[in-house]
Amino acid sequence: MKSLYKSLIDSTGTRFTLMVTGILWLKTVIICFFGFDLSIHSVLDIVLILTSSIGSLVLIMGFSFYFGKKVKRFVLFGLLVIATGILYGDLLYYRFYNDFVTMPILFQFDNVGGLGPSMLELMSPWDMFLFIDLVIVGWILFKTKSNLTVSKPRKKKYIAVGSTLVVLTICLGLVKSVHLFSESYDRDQMVKSLGPINYHLYDIALGIISPLERVVATETDAVASKAYLQQNDTEPTELFGITEGKNVVVITLESTQDFVINQKVNGQEITPFLNDLIEDSFYFNQIYDQTGQGKTSDAEFLIDNSLYPLANGSAFVMRPENTYLSLPHILKQNNDYYAASFHGNDRTFWNRDDMYKALGYDKFFSKRDYNVTEENSINFGLKDIPFFNQSVDYLENVPEPYYAKFLTLTNHFPFLLEEEDTFIDQADTEEDVVNRYVTTVRYLDKSIETFFEKLKEKGMYEDTVFVLVGDHYGISPKYEEGLSELLDEEINVVNRMKYQQVPLIIHVPGQEGKTIQTRGGQIDIRPTLLHLLGIETEDRYAFGHNLFAREGDQPVILRDGSFIVKDHIYKNNVCYAKESGQEVDESICEPYLDEVREELELSDNIIFGDLLRFLVE
Repeated sequence: MKSLYKSLIDSTGTRFTLMVTGILWLKTVIICFFGFDLSIHSVLDIVLILTSSIGSLVLIMGFSFYFGKKVKRFVLFGLLVIATGILYGDLLYYRFYNDFVTMPILFQFDNVGGLGPSMLELMSPWDMFLFIDLVIVGWILFKTKSNLTVSKPRKKKYIAVGSTLVVLTICLGLVKSVHLFSESYDRDQMVKSLGPINYHLYDIALGIISPLERVVATETDAVASKAYLQQNDTEPTELFGITEGKNVVVITLESTQDFVINQKVNGQEITPFLNDLIEDSFYFNQIYDQTGQGKTSDAEFLIDNSLYPLANGSAFVMRPENTYLSLPHILKQNNDYYAASFHGNDRTFWNRDDMYKALGYDKFFSKRDYNVTEENSINFGLKDIPFFNQSVDYLENVPEPYYAKFLTLTNHFPFLLEEEDTFIDQADTEEDVVNRYVTTVRYLDKSIETFFEKLKEKGMYEDTVFVLVGDHYGISPKYEEGLSELLDEEINVVNRMKYQQVPLIIHVPGQEGKTIQTRGGQIDIRPTLLHLLGIETEDRYAFGHNLFAREGDQPVILRDGSFIVKDHIYKNNVCYAKESGQEVDESICEPYLDEVREELELSDNIIFGDLLRFLVE
């Protein structure tokens, strides 16, 4: 160690800085290749990952000597620590969310569920190797008595900056060959092409620019969006108006994926009540999770507005001041519905207290309205059974007809449950998260059963239409090996996309049940419900389609730009045959790409430009 120390301090400060930068570059490349599940399909992808971070890392680490004749050792070490922290934060976030941190999420991190209570589960013993260099470099710099000398400082600075600009120019030239900046929502491609650090710099720039979009937006932009959205109108079916004037209850099933329906573990059904309910309901078994980083708040946004969620952050936090034509607004205009939302968590969580006002809710029953004790709460708040039991008393006094939305909580990562609330044995896979997930889904199923029983006892069941929908995935890709073991299925792109499916159950008391295999997403729930209520969807400014009349090969669009059609899947810029899972010629998926890009861009324009203020009276 002494000889290493002597050789390093005898080197010029710039050499030492370049060595530290090289170590940081190596960590970045290793994380990109082995930490992130970036899709590699060509030599260009490999070249981009290897080169994209070099220029920016040299430029950033050079700040340790740009403004003096010596390398400021504490600045150099601080930059190394910050860069390593960013990389490790990205890695932990990616392990659970299969996504990358954005600035909006960073500023609303208190809302992000999952990481805090289970950080240890997301860590790996191998992670310690990411920090060994900090110990070595820190020791070397601590042992030096002063800042490191830069020989011929002015010349060294010119060379460093000039080399950096050359490398950045070359990298941007390579990136230009990728269809990238027009699809900034594809963060996998962004990180692969720009590198993690450059991606964050680009994300910061987007965050600065996005507030300006409202200022420059005009009524002409709004009219153009309206013209496109009017194409989504469909002809009525025989189901039009069958629930006219009925109360509406929407229940978001926290972290519930469709694979749990009719699935057994150790001979026991995971969702016995929901399995029985779908026999007398419209059950849509090919509905996809279209949420982004806002998760449950995005699901609410999709259902109420039939707009796509934001690619970065959540509209609930970033755009609560917008004008919306939401489901509560539409129902008020038709039959004067009263709108209420029920949630056993803090009312400020995901900024719901402000956003609900913009969406037209009359009342928000939150944690402060419930009797929440240590005994009846777990993880993120009030357990679902006491939540529904207490909610019924409030619902009984809500004016009719009403639109009531219930957000469940207990089936939330990391899926914790006490023994007295366990109604099924844990699964027996190698992954504890998957094993626990089975028990919390079963508890959620029991809570829904309890809720229905109470409504029937109080005579509040018959005149109500119920919509039950999974809000987003529960088992992230980090735990997919346990899920594949549970379902006895191999891990491939087809199954991964299938796991994106969430249950959608529309229960109309007295109506004959039917399983409907129409492909769709959460964005389609609003027009489908309005169809049943007998409310025309013309001039409703929605991207969704009525699932009872949705055309067979319209793409189901996910927030990252992926999409699903009848026979093919488009994921990570690759076209796959749905049946075989094999890659096919990209030209097969190309006819849908323009529509996908246009819809996501238009939806973003509507939100960031607040275009509905020009259209909604």
